[in-house]
Amino acid sequence: MNMTAFDPNDFLVILPEIFLLAATFVLLLVDLFLKPGQRGVTHWLALLILAVTAALVWRDAPAAGQGWTAFGGMFQRDAVATVLKLFILLLSGLTFVYGREYLRERNLLVGEFYLLVMFATLGMLLLVSAGNLVMVYLGLELLTLSSYALVALHRDSKESSEAAIKYFVLGALASGLLLYGMSMIYGATGTLDLSRIHAAVDTVQHPNLLAVGLVFLVVGVAFKLGAAPFHMWLPDVYQGAPTAVTLFIGSAPKLAAFGMAWRLLDGGLGGLAPHWTQMLAFLIVLSLAVGNIFAIAQTNLKRLLAYSTISHIGFLLLGFVGATSDGYAAALFYAVSYAITAAVAFGMILLLARAGFEAGDIEDFKGLNRRNPWYAGIMAIVMFSLAGVPPLFGFFAKLMVLKAAIDAGQLWLAIVAIVFAIIGLYYYLRVVKVMYFDEPADPAPLLLPRDLPMRWALSVNGLALLALGLTWGPLFDWCRRSFGA
Repeated sequence: MNMTAFDPNDFLVILPEIFLLAATFVLLLVDLFLKPGQRGVTHWLALLILAVTAALVWRDAPAAGQGWTAFGGMFQRDAVATVLKLFILLLSGLTFVYGREYLRERNLLVGEFYLLVMFATLGMLLLVSAGNLVMVYLGLELLTLSSYALVALHRDSKESSEAAIKYFVLGALASGLLLYGMSMIYGATGTLDLSRIHAAVDTVQHPNLLAVGLVFLVVGVAFKLGAAPFHMWLPDVYQGAPTAVTLFIGSAPKLAAFGMAWRLLDGGLGGLAPHWTQMLAFLIVLSLAVGNIFAIAQTNLKRLLAYSTISHIGFLLLGFVGATSDGYAAALFYAVSYAITAAVAFGMILLLARAGFEAGDIEDFKGLNRRNPWYAGIMAIVMFSLAGVPPLFGFFAKLMVLKAAIDAGQLWLAIVAIVFAIIGLYYYLRVVKVMYFDEPADPAPLLLPRDLPMRWALSVNGLALLALGLTWGPLFDWCRRSFGA
């Protein structure tokens, strides 16, 4: 790492992140002078900041195979980072749109919610552009510390506080393991720079030290992704956190975790791919089994989606087992598909929730088709997409990672994934069955939130799963081009 080679142009490379940081501080100051009834100003200002940041990311975006570095290689701006950042910003904005009415009804619509999401978003942007182990840790901690506070946003809720403590304790443990692995890799290679680690892997004098560091690193990445057997925090946090917060931590951070895994495993330790792909194969099988089998027994929809997430992480990791550009592109495509689908799934829970009623149980969706056929249809699209039913977005995402695994010579892994995908159909179809064939507890038409932008965004988001399923080619090509495949 050459810290003496300072270049003023570095600030142009990192301009979107600098703008987001400065604008978040301005938002903090503005919110201090607002009364609770004027929180709409914070809401729209936060959305404007995210939109301008996205425009800065898009402007002068590097083409495939190109990129710029800043601060001695600590920060990288390339095509992969551009794709991830644009979707992270989109999902952060959807969190604000979907969660506003829910938080307002529970007196949780405070400036801290917007600021913590903005700081977490900044952490994710830094994480997916990290070119150095220090930058990886900086971005990760900015994301996770903000997430701990978000989960504890409802301070009067014992469930929320318990989830936050569990998340903090297990998250701190995982961060410690990741940091320990990084320190061993530094000790073996003598550098923190990912590209230099990549170059030094084959010539290190202490390969055993590097191997132990790799194990700790994979464990830390698996925890952040929510892969089994490091998934213990996920169901409790998903259920205990306010649903608007669950929507956020269940969507955008998955893209950031993908970016972190790719930077560390391919960018830094690509030379050890034969070793870490074997570890990933173990994590894939376990995640698919634990996620799908435990989800069958769930009656709470948020816990069901949590176990579903674990199984989807197994699918996402299928793209890594070949350690090829095509495989990474398939995994990125899958991460985008899952994050968008998860956002609308939790958005549907927010739509049905009202003051004193969380709509977190599957039973709360009984007879939804009779009360509101439109949103029952949107929820059905979500469940079918998560299950991988054609022609929805989720089907083609699964198809691409399965193809990547087969191309990598891992046919047995693809067969295991297909078997568990069939098992997973049961709990997704159970939600659809409850909506369409069960009698509603309350036959009155569904009382919808007054927030029209939320209802419109939810409808567009749900229909996008169908539209992207019918026209998935351009998005997949974009993912492939970003990896130079």
